[in-house]
Amino acid sequence: MKRALNPTAPITTESEAIAAARASAVAIFLGVLWGVVGIIYLMTAGQAVMEAAVAQATAQTPETAGMAGMMAQTALWMSVGLVVIQAILGFFQWSKPNIVIPIIFAILVAFGLVSGVLSMAMAGQAGIPEAAQTPAWQLWGSFIVMAVELLLHITGIRGASKLDKLRMAAAQTY
Repeated sequence: MKRALNPTAPITTESEAIAAARASAVAIFLGVLWGVVGIIYLMTAGQAVMEAAVAQATAQTPETAGMAGMMAQTALWMSVGLVVIQAILGFFQWSKPNIVIPIIFAILVAFGLVSGVLSMAMAGQAGIPEAAQTPAWQLWGSFIVMAVELLLHITGIRGASKLDKLRMAAAQTY
């Protein structure tokens, strides 16, 4: 499996192609684990951070005070929902490797990396409450996780593509 996780390893057999395609599922499960860490943070210390950010925003515009609790619950449940969907897609990719899921997730991870860089560039600018900024450990952890995920999704794309080619060649020989 270690060889299959290498995005530059040659893929010559169907079993190697399946293992490489499953690298995308490994990336998805890594994202699920990181998502669970984020949910735990939201349920503990992150809740106080969100309340402080909302309080800071409410001081400037009092009409938003009633939305604070609803926003916190919505963020938590959306996070849980996205982690569950991600886990389901990971299990699907593991059991029936295909090229669509790795492509979609590679695009989403690349978008996450770009938006993370942009959020770092905007940190501390006017209009963004200090309390709303993501903790440094979570930001850098996300960059590391997303970089690893991107490499694994690229491997998954290569593996699924080779798997399609190998199966098509086998079907044409019959």
